[in-house]
Order: sequence, then structure tokens, then C-alpha cells
Amino acid sequence: MSKIAVVTDSNSGITQERAKELGIYVLPMPFFIDGELYFEDITLTQEQFYEKLGADSDISTSQPSPGNVMELWESILKEYDEIVCIPMSSGLSSTCETAMSIAREYKGRVQVVDNQRISVTQEQSVYDAMYLREKGLNAKEIKEILEEEKLQASIYITVDTLKYLKKGGRITPAAAAIGTVLNLKPVLQIQGEKLDAFAKVRGWKAAKKTMLNAIEKDLNERFADVKDQIILGMAYTCSKEEAMEWKQEIMERFPGYEFLEAPLSLSVSCHIGPGAMAVTCIKKVSR
Repeated sequence: MSKIAVVTDSNSGITQERAKELGIYVLPMPFFIDGELYFEDITLTQEQFYEKLGADSDISTSQPSPGNVMELWESILKEYDEIVCIPMSSGLSSTCETAMSIAREYKGRVQVVDNQRISVTQEQSVYDAMYLREKGLNAKEIKEILEEEKLQASIYITVDTLKYLKKGGRITPAAAAIGTVLNLKPVLQIQGEKLDAFAKVRGWKAAKKTMLNAIEKDLNERFADVKDQIILGMAYTCSKEEAMEWKQEIMERFPGYEFLEAPLSLSVSCHIGPGAMAVTCIKKVSR
């Protein structure tokens, strides 16, 4: 039986420390801040990132260089027969496409999964890959199953400020100004490739209710036949205290589910800013 390594990137929310505990590998995402290169969870902490974001530093996301990717893969393949690589959604970054292109040089030993996930939904894909590995599947079989299941997840996000959506060109300056005056909170959705608009409501209370209602609808419709395979989760760019209150609200509304939680990926955070909250619904693989 092949010895298979699981690789993901830091958009999964899995830290380097946690990766060592799990026996997997996490490629750190690079960021340019005021022209200087940083690597998530290596030379850039969550606290440092939000400090620089709050100071209106010039922040841009990047993708791991082909050289860094190949260096990691080649070091892993000295010990393992195959790699299952789970990068962030191809709709949010060209990281996945680049990895697929590089993987062609490895003659099937590296299988790159385009399962269109990020944050805790991407994290669950890592656990699914580990589960399938334990079941004796090879890297190609694991890739195929994860891609079959890729749309079996939802993320709903509410932002605290419209500043960063305006900065990124996702809303116009006029819409941002009106929204701020009216206390409008956009609820965004990731269900597949991209970050899309889902609803627009007034105030945090209505935003949270909208997100929880969306999850309830998913549970009762999309996932009605597989509720025993559903994991709920949350991600956030708000304070830990606010995050724990939000977690409590989710668990009170939907008791009895397995639960994942993590700070939201910095690649998403730089587009939505601090203070955001997300809730997720994920079907785990069980076959």
C-alpha cells in the first residue's frame, strides 16, 4: 500500500503546530505588506496582520512560488510514495491552477485537489483525505472523491465594516457610504468557487439571524438526507470574546453537531477586514 502524505496551505486555518500534531504539511501563504514579503504563521502572526491592516498598510495576497512548492513536495517524496495536495479554492486564487501545472512533472505521484474550499471547509477536506487514506485509498482515488464532494459545504459571512469591500472594488464608494449611514450589513456566501453576495440587512442582529436561517435551510433541504454526516463550524476576524459568543449562538440554535472553529484565512480577511463572523455547514466524507 502506498505511503501517502497530505498537504494543504495556511488558508485552511491549520497552523504549523497543528500540522505537526496531525502529521500533515501546511504551505504558508505569502503576503506583501508595504512591499515586504511575509509568510502566514511563519513570519506573520494573526495579531501582526490585523495591526498592519488597521494601520492601512498596503497589503496584497500572493501565491506560493513554484520553487517553494516543488521544494516542499520533493522533500516529502523522499519519505512518501504519493501526495494529496489540497490548496485553497481555484475561484479565489490561482494557487490551485499553478499547483496542478507543477504536478504534471511528478508523473501522478502528486494529486492536486480542486475542491473549491477555504477556511474550516478546507480544513475538513484535510480530515476527509486523512480518513480516506486510512481506508486504504490511493492518492488519485482520494482526489476523485474530494472533488465529487466539493460542493457539499457552505460558508456565510457578515462583515463589520464596508471599508475593505470598497477598497477591493467589490462595492462602489457610493454604496459603501450609504451602507455605512444605514448600518447595512452584507451577508456573503462561499458555496463553490467564489465569494458572492447573499443578502443585505440592517444591523448585526439581523445579519446573524440571516446566516443562521441560511444554515437551517441548508440542513433541512440540501443536507436533509445526510444530517448525521454534517459538521458545523465558524470562522472569524473578530475578537476571541465575540467569536465565542457567536459560537454559543450557533450551538444553541443547532445542538448536537460536531463543530470546527478557526480564525478566518488571512487571504479572505484582507478583503473583508476585521470584525467579521462566519458560520459553515460541511458534509464529511464517509464511505
